[in-house]
Amino acid sequence: MAPDVAPAVFRTKKKRRVLLMVHESFVPPDEIEGMDEETYFSMKTECDVLHGLRQLGHDVRVVGLRDELAPLREVLDEWQPHVVFNLLEEFKDQIVYDAHIVGYLELRGVPYTGCNPRGLVLARDKALSKKVLAYHRIRTPRFHVFPRGRRFKKPARLKYPVIVKSLVAEGSEGIAQASIVSSDDALADRVAFVHEQVMTDAIAEQYIDGREVYASVIGLHRLEVMPIWEITLDGLPPSAPRIATSRVKWDLKYQDKHGIDTVRARDLSPELEEKIARVAKRICRRLNINGYARIDFRLTPDGQVYFLEANPNPDIAYGEELAASAEANGLSYEALLEKLLRIGMRRR
Repeated sequence: MAPDVAPAVFRTKKKRRVLLMVHESFVPPDEIEGMDEETYFSMKTECDVLHGLRQLGHDVRVVGLRDELAPLREVLDEWQPHVVFNLLEEFKDQIVYDAHIVGYLELRGVPYTGCNPRGLVLARDKALSKKVLAYHRIRTPRFHVFPRGRRFKKPARLKYPVIVKSLVAEGSEGIAQASIVSSDDALADRVAFVHEQVMTDAIAEQYIDGREVYASVIGLHRLEVMPIWEITLDGLPPSAPRIATSRVKWDLKYQDKHGIDTVRARDLSPELEEKIARVAKRICRRLNINGYARIDFRLTPDGQVYFLEANPNPDIAYGEELAASAEANGLSYEALLEKLLRIGMRRR
């Protein structure tokens, strides 16, 4: 049986035609009762959003896209939804192509939830976003990009230790404890791993020791920051760097074994929490991010805040960082979905 989803607490006063846009591989079933746990968790976000929108009373259809726009075009023409709830994260197997689908919705004049295409383009490229923010004097780690197909050469200004990531992939894809490197040979090996296994350019960033905290931001022009969240990594072996690896993010057995969880940030002074929220808003404005986003930071022991990456349209499954921090702010899961819909409708 699938785990319980969030209970509905209210129904919307105005029923809307909502088109739920997902990847073709993650089209949720109409009924989640009876789903096995593995299948449910593979598409938990899609199931939770579909269930939540229907609990609110909206008329919801689902369209799955992979490499053709025709299914989207046909349902827009035939059904004319009031708003598209966008859960699409890639198109034609390219992560960065999601911005083009949102651009198509804008050309059609169809309101949608989540981030606009300009923000998606700026945020998806971890190097580009850091360049823009460094110009605006927002603290970021030093970094260097290693493009695919180029000869490996480490710049002298890049000091060890560094963490090697995909330039554009999300969800900690390709990140492991081995991603922290302290030698030229280890750096070359990890860059090659990203090139060959994740199949994207690689970025090597200065490793910032400290806590990993998240600021969830919602809104179009007037931005609202939810309570600051963090990932607890105290249960990892003492020698392991405190980073959100792919196993930390997605391996439920690994999470249980090491007591990994995401919780409201502990022991933050009101001044520090306000500082993080203020920087998160600045980042969203400088990168043209709106709708909803999660901004990831490293917080050093002496209270310095370093921007790591911006995540427009982050996971909004029930219990994940954005939904949990919204709930801590008094917003139930269904109320959060309704709020995101209304923000999307205001794009009209």
